[in-house]
Amino acid sequence: MGIVLFLIFAVLEIALAVRSRGKLKKDPIRLRDRLIVRVAEFAAVLIALLLPFGQKWRLIPALILLGVLLLIALIHFLRNRGKEASGKKVSAAAPVGNLLLLAFLLIPAFVFTGYKGLPVSGSHRVAQTSAIVIDASRTDPFEQDGSAREVPVHFYYPADAADGERFPLVVFSHGAFGYYESNTSTYLELASNGYVVAALDHPHHAFFTEDSAGKTVLVDMDFMQTATSLNNSNSYDDPEALYPIFRGWMDLRTADMNCVLDALKTAGETDALNESWFLPENNPDTVLAVLRHTDMTKIGLMGHSMGGATSVQVGRERDDISAVVDLDGTMLGEQLGVENGSYVINQEPYPIPVLEFANWEQYNDRKENPELGHLYPNEVLLSHAAESYYVTVRDTLHMDFTDLPLLSPTLGNLFGSGQRSSAETMSIVNGLVLDFFNYTLKGEGAFSVQEIC
Repeated sequence: MGIVLFLIFAVLEIALAVRSRGKLKKDPIRLRDRLIVRVAEFAAVLIALLLPFGQKWRLIPALILLGVLLLIALIHFLRNRGKEASGKKVSAAAPVGNLLLLAFLLIPAFVFTGYKGLPVSGSHRVAQTSAIVIDASRTDPFEQDGSAREVPVHFYYPADAADGERFPLVVFSHGAFGYYESNTSTYLELASNGYVVAALDHPHHAFFTEDSAGKTVLVDMDFMQTATSLNNSNSYDDPEALYPIFRGWMDLRTADMNCVLDALKTAGETDALNESWFLPENNPDTVLAVLRHTDMTKIGLMGHSMGGATSVQVGRERDDISAVVDLDGTMLGEQLGVENGSYVINQEPYPIPVLEFANWEQYNDRKENPELGHLYPNEVLLSHAAESYYVTVRDTLHMDFTDLPLLSPTLGNLFGSGQRSSAETMSIVNGLVLDFFNYTLKGEGAFSVQEIC
Protein backbone atom coordinates (compact mmCIF):
# COMPACT_ATOMS: atom_id res chain seq x y z
CA MET A 1 0.00 0.00 0.00
CA GLY A 2 2.86 2.39 0.79
CA ILE A 3 4.42 1.92 -2.65
CA VAL A 4 1.08 2.43 -4.43
CA LEU A 5 0.40 5.66 -2.55
CA PHE A 6 3.93 6.94 -3.15
CA LEU A 7 3.54 6.35 -6.92
CA ILE A 8 0.22 8.24 -6.87
CA PHE A 9 1.86 11.12 -5.00
CA ALA A 10 4.79 11.13 -7.43
CA VAL A 11 2.53 11.34 -10.49
CA LEU A 12 0.46 14.14 -8.96
CA GLU A 13 3.51 16.15 -7.81
CA ILE A 14 5.21 15.80 -11.21
CA ALA A 15 2.02 16.89 -12.98
CA LEU A 16 1.78 19.91 -10.67
CA ALA A 17 5.44 20.75 -11.29
CA VAL A 18 4.94 20.62 -15.07
CA ARG A 19 1.85 22.83 -14.94
CA SER A 20 3.58 25.25 -12.54
CA ARG A 21 6.69 25.73 -14.69
CA GLY A 22 7.37 29.43 -15.20
CA LYS A 23 4.41 30.51 -13.04
CA LEU A 24 4.56 32.81 -10.02
CA LYS A 25 3.88 31.49 -6.53
CA LYS A 26 0.66 33.46 -6.10
CA ASP A 27 -0.74 32.72 -9.55
CA PRO A 28 -4.45 31.87 -8.96
CA ILE A 29 -4.32 29.16 -11.65
CA ARG A 30 -1.30 27.51 -10.01
CA LEU A 31 -2.94 27.75 -6.58
CA ARG A 32 -6.06 26.11 -7.98
CA ASP A 33 -3.98 23.29 -9.48
CA ARG A 34 -2.16 22.80 -6.16
CA LEU A 35 -5.49 22.64 -4.32
CA ILE A 36 -6.74 19.97 -6.74
CA VAL A 37 -3.56 17.92 -6.20
CA ARG A 38 -3.86 18.18 -2.43
CA VAL A 39 -7.51 17.08 -2.58
CA ALA A 40 -6.52 14.11 -4.76
CA GLU A 41 -3.65 13.10 -2.43
CA PHE A 42 -5.82 13.39 0.68
CA ALA A 43 -8.57 11.40 -1.02
CA ALA A 44 -6.11 8.66 -2.03
CA VAL A 45 -5.03 8.12 1.58
CA LEU A 46 -8.62 8.31 2.81
CA ILE A 47 -9.71 5.67 0.30
CA ALA A 48 -6.76 3.49 1.33
CA LEU A 49 -7.91 3.71 4.94
CA LEU A 50 -11.35 2.44 3.92
CA LEU A 51 -9.90 -0.63 2.22
CA PRO A 52 -9.82 -3.93 4.19
CA PHE A 53 -6.20 -4.33 5.29
CA GLY A 54 -4.41 -4.46 8.65
CA GLN A 55 -2.40 -1.88 10.60
CA LYS A 56 -4.25 1.12 9.18
CA TRP A 57 -2.45 3.30 11.71
CA ARG A 58 0.48 3.18 9.27
CA LEU A 59 -1.26 5.78 7.09
CA ILE A 60 -2.36 8.14 9.85
CA PRO A 61 0.82 10.34 9.80
CA ALA A 62 0.47 10.89 6.04
CA LEU A 63 -3.26 11.61 6.37
CA ILE A 64 -2.63 14.24 9.06
CA LEU A 65 0.08 15.97 7.02
CA LEU A 66 -2.01 15.96 3.87
CA GLY A 67 -4.95 17.35 5.80
CA VAL A 68 -2.75 20.25 6.94
CA LEU A 69 -1.38 20.79 3.40
CA LEU A 70 -4.91 20.69 2.00
CA LEU A 71 -6.07 23.33 4.48
CA ILE A 72 -3.09 25.57 3.64
CA ALA A 73 -3.71 25.15 -0.10
CA LEU A 74 -7.39 26.05 0.36
CA ILE A 75 -6.57 29.20 2.38
CA HIS A 76 -4.01 30.39 -0.20
CA PHE A 77 -6.41 29.72 -3.06
CA LEU A 78 -9.27 31.63 -1.43
CA ARG A 79 -7.03 34.58 -0.51
CA ASN A 80 -5.65 34.99 -4.03
CA ARG A 81 -8.66 34.06 -6.13
CA GLY A 82 -9.33 36.76 -8.75
CA LYS A 83 -6.07 38.59 -8.02
CA GLU A 84 -3.12 39.28 -10.30
CA ALA A 85 -0.31 36.73 -10.23
CA SER A 86 2.53 37.83 -7.95
CA GLY A 87 5.56 36.67 -5.99
CA LYS A 88 8.67 34.79 -7.02
CA LYS A 89 8.76 32.06 -9.62
CA VAL A 90 7.98 28.59 -8.37
CA SER A 91 11.10 26.62 -7.41
CA ALA A 92 11.76 23.41 -9.29
CA ALA A 93 12.81 21.84 -5.99
CA ALA A 94 9.36 22.22 -4.40
CA PRO A 95 7.86 18.92 -5.67
CA VAL A 96 11.03 17.06 -4.67
CA GLY A 97 10.74 18.40 -1.12
CA ASN A 98 7.05 17.49 -0.97
CA LEU A 99 7.78 13.95 -2.16
CA LEU A 100 10.57 13.48 0.37
CA LEU A 101 8.31 14.66 3.18
CA LEU A 102 5.48 12.36 2.08
CA ALA A 103 7.90 9.45 1.70
CA PHE A 104 9.13 10.03 5.25
CA LEU A 105 5.59 9.94 6.61
CA LEU A 106 4.87 6.78 4.62
CA ILE A 107 7.76 4.92 6.29
CA PRO A 108 5.34 2.97 8.55
CA ALA A 109 3.45 1.87 5.43
CA PHE A 110 6.70 0.72 3.79
CA VAL A 111 8.11 -0.98 6.89
CA PHE A 112 4.97 -2.72 8.22
CA THR A 113 2.81 -5.18 6.31
CA GLY A 114 -0.94 -5.65 6.50
CA TYR A 115 -0.42 -8.66 8.80
CA LYS A 116 -3.64 -9.62 10.58
CA GLY A 117 -2.51 -12.85 12.19
CA LEU A 118 -2.38 -16.49 11.13
CA PRO A 119 -5.36 -18.84 10.83
CA VAL A 120 -6.19 -20.66 14.07
CA SER A 121 -7.14 -24.32 14.37
CA GLY A 122 -9.41 -24.08 17.41
CA SER A 123 -13.15 -23.53 17.57
CA HIS A 124 -13.22 -21.01 20.43
CA ARG A 125 -13.79 -17.33 19.72
CA VAL A 126 -10.89 -15.38 21.26
CA ALA A 127 -11.27 -12.19 23.31
CA GLN A 128 -8.71 -9.95 25.00
CA THR A 129 -8.47 -7.82 28.10
CA SER A 130 -5.66 -6.35 30.19
CA ALA A 131 -4.59 -5.36 33.70
CA ILE A 132 -1.51 -4.21 35.59
CA VAL A 133 -0.19 -6.06 38.63
CA ILE A 134 1.58 -3.76 41.10
CA ASP A 135 4.24 -5.37 43.28
CA ALA A 136 4.35 -3.20 46.40
CA SER A 137 7.23 -5.28 47.78
CA ARG A 138 9.62 -4.10 45.04
CA THR A 139 10.84 -0.68 43.98
CA ASP A 140 11.26 -0.33 40.23
CA PRO A 141 15.03 0.03 39.74
CA PHE A 142 14.53 2.06 36.55
CA GLU A 143 12.33 4.72 38.15
CA GLN A 144 13.71 7.67 40.10
CA ASP A 145 10.69 8.33 42.31
CA GLY A 146 10.76 5.14 44.38
CA SER A 147 7.59 3.81 42.79
CA ALA A 148 6.60 0.17 43.02
CA ARG A 149 7.33 -2.26 40.20
CA GLU A 150 4.38 -2.66 37.81
CA VAL A 151 3.84 -5.58 35.42
CA PRO A 152 1.22 -5.24 32.67
CA VAL A 153 -0.67 -8.45 31.89
CA HIS A 154 -2.60 -9.00 28.65
CA PHE A 155 -5.11 -11.85 28.54
CA TYR A 156 -6.17 -13.88 25.49
CA TYR A 157 -8.97 -16.28 26.34
CA PRO A 158 -11.98 -18.20 24.98
CA ALA A 159 -14.89 -15.77 24.88
CA ASP A 160 -17.48 -18.52 24.61
CA ALA A 161 -16.66 -20.58 27.70
CA ALA A 162 -19.56 -22.60 29.10
CA ASP A 163 -20.55 -22.34 32.76
CA GLY A 164 -18.05 -24.22 34.87
CA GLU A 165 -15.62 -24.75 31.98
CA ARG A 166 -11.98 -24.23 32.96
CA PHE A 167 -8.89 -23.89 30.82
CA PRO A 168 -5.15 -24.33 31.49
CA LEU A 169 -3.09 -21.17 31.94
CA VAL A 170 -0.06 -20.29 29.81
CA VAL A 171 2.08 -17.31 30.86
CA PHE A 172 4.33 -15.69 28.22
CA SER A 173 7.45 -13.54 28.66
CA HIS A 174 8.84 -11.51 25.73
CA GLY A 175 12.50 -11.12 24.77
CA ALA A 176 14.87 -8.23 25.31
CA PHE A 177 13.26 -5.00 24.04
CA GLY A 178 10.35 -7.02 22.72
CA TYR A 179 6.77 -6.45 23.83
CA TYR A 180 3.75 -8.46 24.82
CA GLU A 181 2.37 -8.84 21.28
CA SER A 182 5.55 -10.46 19.98
CA ASN A 183 3.85 -13.87 19.64
CA THR A 184 0.21 -12.94 19.16
CA SER A 185 -0.33 -15.73 16.63
CA THR A 186 0.73 -18.24 19.31
CA TYR A 187 -1.63 -16.76 21.90
CA LEU A 188 -4.54 -16.83 19.46
CA GLU A 189 -3.82 -20.43 18.48
CA LEU A 190 -3.73 -21.52 22.12
CA ALA A 191 -6.78 -19.51 23.19
CA SER A 192 -8.83 -20.79 20.25
CA ASN A 193 -8.05 -24.31 21.47
CA GLY A 194 -9.10 -23.73 25.06
CA TYR A 195 -6.28 -21.97 26.93
CA VAL A 196 -6.04 -18.75 28.89
CA VAL A 197 -2.85 -16.92 27.87
CA ALA A 198 -1.36 -14.15 30.02
CA ALA A 199 1.30 -12.24 28.05
CA LEU A 200 3.50 -10.03 30.25
CA ASP A 201 5.30 -6.78 29.60
CA HIS A 202 8.56 -6.27 31.52
CA PRO A 203 8.73 -2.45 31.81
CA HIS A 204 12.05 -0.95 30.65
CA HIS A 205 12.97 -4.34 29.14
CA ALA A 206 9.97 -4.04 26.79
CA PHE A 207 10.32 -1.77 23.77
CA PHE A 208 7.34 0.13 25.10
CA THR A 209 4.46 -0.37 27.49
CA GLU A 210 2.12 1.76 29.62
CA ASP A 211 2.01 2.20 33.38
CA SER A 212 -0.92 2.74 35.76
CA ALA A 213 -0.69 6.51 35.28
CA GLY A 214 -1.20 6.10 31.54
CA LYS A 215 2.40 7.07 30.78
CA THR A 216 4.23 5.33 27.94
CA VAL A 217 7.27 3.54 29.36
CA LEU A 218 10.06 3.06 26.80
CA VAL A 219 12.91 0.58 26.86
CA ASP A 220 15.86 1.61 29.02
CA MET A 221 18.59 2.66 26.62
CA ASP A 222 21.44 1.36 28.80
CA PHE A 223 19.76 -2.05 28.95
CA MET A 224 19.15 -2.02 25.19
CA GLN A 225 22.72 -1.02 24.42
CA THR A 226 24.19 -3.66 26.73
CA ALA A 227 21.93 -6.44 25.46
CA THR A 228 22.67 -5.51 21.84
CA SER A 229 26.42 -5.38 22.33
CA LEU A 230 26.45 -8.74 24.13
CA ASN A 231 24.30 -10.28 21.42
CA ASN A 232 26.91 -9.23 18.87
CA SER A 233 29.80 -10.72 20.85
CA ASN A 234 30.74 -14.02 22.48
CA SER A 235 28.99 -14.09 25.85
CA TYR A 236 31.57 -16.59 27.13
CA ASP A 237 34.49 -14.20 26.70
CA ASP A 238 34.36 -12.69 30.19
CA PRO A 239 32.11 -14.63 32.59
CA GLU A 240 33.36 -12.72 35.65
CA ALA A 241 32.07 -9.43 34.20
CA LEU A 242 28.96 -10.79 32.48
CA TYR A 243 27.49 -13.08 35.11
CA PRO A 244 26.34 -10.21 37.41
CA ILE A 245 24.66 -8.55 34.41
CA PHE A 246 22.82 -11.71 33.43
CA ARG A 247 21.87 -12.39 37.06
CA GLY A 248 20.40 -8.90 37.43
CA TRP A 249 18.29 -9.30 34.32
CA MET A 250 17.00 -12.69 35.40
CA ASP A 251 16.26 -11.57 38.95
CA LEU A 252 14.11 -8.70 37.63
CA ARG A 253 12.21 -10.79 35.12
CA THR A 254 11.63 -13.85 37.28
CA ALA A 255 10.33 -11.58 40.05
CA ASP A 256 7.92 -10.07 37.51
CA MET A 257 6.64 -13.48 36.46
CA ASN A 258 6.38 -14.77 40.03
CA CYS A 259 4.49 -11.64 41.05
CA VAL A 260 1.93 -12.16 38.28
CA LEU A 261 1.57 -15.88 38.96
CA ASP A 262 0.95 -15.25 42.66
CA ALA A 263 -1.55 -12.48 41.89
CA LEU A 264 -3.42 -14.69 39.42
CA LYS A 265 -3.63 -17.58 41.86
CA THR A 266 -4.72 -15.40 44.78
CA ALA A 267 -7.42 -13.74 42.69
CA GLY A 268 -8.56 -17.14 41.43
CA GLU A 269 -8.79 -18.54 44.95
CA THR A 270 -10.59 -15.55 46.48
CA ASP A 271 -12.64 -14.57 43.42
CA ALA A 272 -11.60 -10.99 44.10
CA LEU A 273 -9.01 -8.48 42.91
CA ASN A 274 -7.01 -7.00 45.76
CA GLU A 275 -5.07 -3.72 45.91
CA SER A 276 -2.25 -5.11 43.76
CA TRP A 277 -4.48 -4.99 40.67
CA PHE A 278 -4.87 -1.88 38.52
CA LEU A 279 -7.40 -2.05 35.70
CA PRO A 280 -6.80 0.56 32.98
CA GLU A 281 -9.94 -0.57 31.15
CA ASN A 282 -12.04 -0.53 34.36
CA ASN A 283 -12.81 -4.18 33.70
CA PRO A 284 -12.91 -6.06 37.04
CA ASP A 285 -15.87 -8.21 35.99
CA THR A 286 -14.12 -9.25 32.78
CA VAL A 287 -10.83 -10.11 34.50
CA LEU A 288 -12.60 -12.06 37.24
CA ALA A 289 -14.67 -13.93 34.66
CA VAL A 290 -11.44 -14.92 32.88
CA LEU A 291 -9.92 -16.14 36.14
CA ARG A 292 -13.03 -18.14 37.01
CA HIS A 293 -12.50 -20.07 33.79
CA THR A 294 -8.77 -20.56 34.47
CA ASP A 295 -7.51 -23.84 35.93
CA MET A 296 -4.68 -22.74 38.22
CA THR A 297 -3.62 -26.37 38.74
CA LYS A 298 -2.48 -26.59 35.13
CA ILE A 299 0.07 -23.88 34.36
CA GLY A 300 2.56 -23.71 31.51
CA LEU A 301 5.24 -21.08 30.95
CA MET A 302 6.80 -19.94 27.71
CA GLY A 303 8.85 -17.11 26.31
CA HIS A 304 11.10 -15.95 23.52
CA SER A 305 14.83 -15.33 23.99
CA MET A 306 15.35 -13.81 27.46
CA GLY A 307 11.67 -14.55 28.09
CA GLY A 308 12.39 -18.22 27.44
CA ALA A 309 15.21 -18.08 29.98
CA THR A 310 12.82 -16.45 32.46
CA SER A 311 10.23 -19.19 31.95
CA VAL A 312 12.81 -21.96 32.38
CA GLN A 313 14.10 -20.53 35.64
CA VAL A 314 10.65 -19.96 37.14
CA GLY A 315 9.64 -23.45 36.01
CA ARG A 316 12.55 -24.90 37.97
CA GLU A 317 11.90 -22.87 41.13
CA ARG A 318 8.13 -23.30 41.52
CA ASP A 319 6.22 -26.51 42.21
CA ASP A 320 2.98 -25.35 40.58
CA ILE A 321 4.31 -25.27 36.99
CA SER A 322 3.62 -28.27 34.76
CA ALA A 323 5.59 -27.51 31.56
CA VAL A 324 7.86 -24.93 29.90
CA VAL A 325 8.55 -23.86 26.32
CA ASP A 326 11.75 -21.97 25.48
CA LEU A 327 11.66 -20.18 22.11
CA ASP A 328 15.33 -19.80 21.16
CA GLY A 329 16.49 -18.46 24.51
CA THR A 330 19.80 -19.09 26.26
CA MET A 331 18.88 -20.43 29.69
CA LEU A 332 20.74 -17.81 31.72
CA GLY A 333 19.13 -18.86 34.99
CA GLU A 334 20.96 -22.18 34.77
CA GLN A 335 24.25 -20.33 35.25
CA LEU A 336 24.87 -20.45 39.01
CA GLY A 337 28.15 -18.54 39.20
CA VAL A 338 31.71 -18.44 37.90
CA GLU A 339 34.68 -20.57 38.91
CA ASN A 340 38.14 -20.57 37.34
CA GLY A 341 36.95 -18.26 34.58
CA SER A 342 34.02 -20.46 33.50
CA TYR A 343 30.31 -20.50 34.25
CA VAL A 344 29.06 -23.01 36.78
CA ILE A 345 26.04 -24.70 35.21
CA ASN A 346 23.21 -26.20 37.27
CA GLN A 347 23.52 -29.99 37.22
CA GLU A 348 20.31 -30.70 39.12
CA PRO A 349 17.73 -32.57 36.99
CA TYR A 350 15.09 -30.27 35.53
CA PRO A 351 11.84 -31.39 37.18
CA ILE A 352 9.19 -30.82 34.49
CA PRO A 353 8.80 -31.34 30.73
CA VAL A 354 10.56 -28.71 28.63
CA LEU A 355 10.40 -28.03 24.89
CA GLU A 356 13.24 -26.01 23.39
CA PHE A 357 13.28 -24.37 19.96
CA ALA A 358 16.63 -23.36 18.48
CA ASN A 359 17.28 -21.36 15.33
CA TRP A 360 19.04 -23.06 12.44
CA GLU A 361 22.30 -21.15 12.85
CA GLN A 362 22.55 -21.99 16.55
CA TYR A 363 21.66 -25.63 15.88
CA ASN A 364 24.55 -25.95 13.43
CA ASP A 365 26.95 -24.16 15.78
CA ARG A 366 26.10 -26.62 18.55
CA LYS A 367 26.54 -29.60 16.21
CA GLU A 368 29.90 -28.34 14.93
CA ASN A 369 31.25 -27.55 18.41
CA PRO A 370 30.16 -30.44 20.66
CA GLU A 371 33.00 -29.63 23.06
CA LEU A 372 31.06 -26.55 24.16
CA GLY A 373 28.12 -28.66 25.33
CA HIS A 374 29.28 -28.70 28.94
CA LEU A 375 29.41 -24.88 28.90
CA TYR A 376 26.08 -24.19 27.21
CA PRO A 377 23.30 -24.22 29.84
CA ASN A 378 20.64 -25.41 27.39
CA GLU A 379 22.66 -28.53 26.53
CA VAL A 380 23.21 -29.32 30.20
CA LEU A 381 19.56 -28.82 31.16
CA LEU A 382 18.21 -30.91 28.29
CA SER A 383 20.58 -33.76 29.12
CA HIS A 384 19.51 -33.68 32.79
CA ALA A 385 15.78 -32.99 32.37
CA ALA A 386 13.14 -35.44 33.46
CA GLU A 387 11.50 -35.01 30.04
CA SER A 388 12.94 -32.80 27.29
CA TYR A 389 12.34 -32.12 23.62
CA TYR A 390 14.57 -30.22 21.22
CA VAL A 391 13.70 -28.94 17.77
CA THR A 392 15.11 -26.57 15.18
CA VAL A 393 13.36 -25.16 12.14
CA ARG A 394 15.51 -25.18 9.03
CA ASP A 395 16.73 -21.82 7.63
CA THR A 396 15.60 -19.72 10.60
CA LEU A 397 17.21 -17.03 12.73
CA HIS A 398 16.36 -15.67 16.18
CA MET A 399 13.37 -13.45 15.35
CA ASP A 400 11.68 -16.13 13.25
CA PHE A 401 10.23 -17.53 16.48
CA THR A 402 8.13 -14.38 16.88
CA ASP A 403 5.57 -12.60 14.70
CA LEU A 404 7.93 -9.68 13.98
CA PRO A 405 8.95 -10.82 10.45
CA LEU A 406 5.26 -11.20 9.62
CA LEU A 407 4.45 -7.73 10.91
CA SER A 408 7.54 -6.13 9.37
CA PRO A 409 9.96 -8.07 7.15
CA THR A 410 12.24 -5.02 7.26
CA LEU A 411 12.57 -5.11 11.05
CA GLY A 412 12.70 -8.90 11.01
CA ASN A 413 15.70 -8.85 8.69
CA LEU A 414 17.32 -6.11 10.78
CA PHE A 415 17.11 -8.13 14.00
CA GLY A 416 17.58 -11.59 12.51
CA SER A 417 15.25 -13.45 10.15
CA GLY A 418 16.20 -16.40 7.95
CA GLN A 419 15.22 -17.50 4.45
CA ARG A 420 12.26 -19.65 5.38
CA SER A 421 8.73 -18.32 5.06
CA SER A 422 7.86 -16.60 8.34
CA ALA A 423 4.25 -17.74 8.14
CA GLU A 424 5.39 -21.34 7.63
CA THR A 425 7.84 -21.12 10.54
CA MET A 426 5.29 -19.72 12.98
CA SER A 427 2.69 -22.25 11.86
CA ILE A 428 5.17 -25.03 12.72
CA VAL A 429 6.07 -23.41 16.04
CA ASN A 430 2.46 -22.75 17.04
CA GLY A 431 1.40 -26.27 16.13
CA LEU A 432 4.16 -27.87 18.21
CA VAL A 433 3.52 -25.54 21.17
CA LEU A 434 -0.17 -26.46 21.10
CA ASP A 435 0.58 -30.20 20.88
CA PHE A 436 3.11 -29.94 23.72
CA PHE A 437 0.73 -28.13 26.06
CA ASN A 438 -2.15 -30.43 25.08
CA TYR A 439 0.06 -33.32 26.18
CA THR A 440 1.50 -31.78 29.36
CA LEU A 441 -1.39 -29.63 30.60
CA LYS A 442 -4.46 -31.43 29.24
CA GLY A 443 -3.10 -34.97 29.21
CA GLU A 444 -4.13 -35.48 25.61
CA GLY A 445 -2.23 -38.24 23.83
CA ALA A 446 1.55 -38.38 23.52
CA PHE A 447 4.07 -35.84 22.25
CA SER A 448 7.01 -36.36 19.96
CA VAL A 449 8.97 -34.09 17.65
CA GLN A 450 11.63 -34.45 14.99
CA GLU A 451 14.88 -32.70 15.76
CA ILE A 452 14.74 -30.80 12.45
CA CYS A 453 11.56 -29.39 10.91
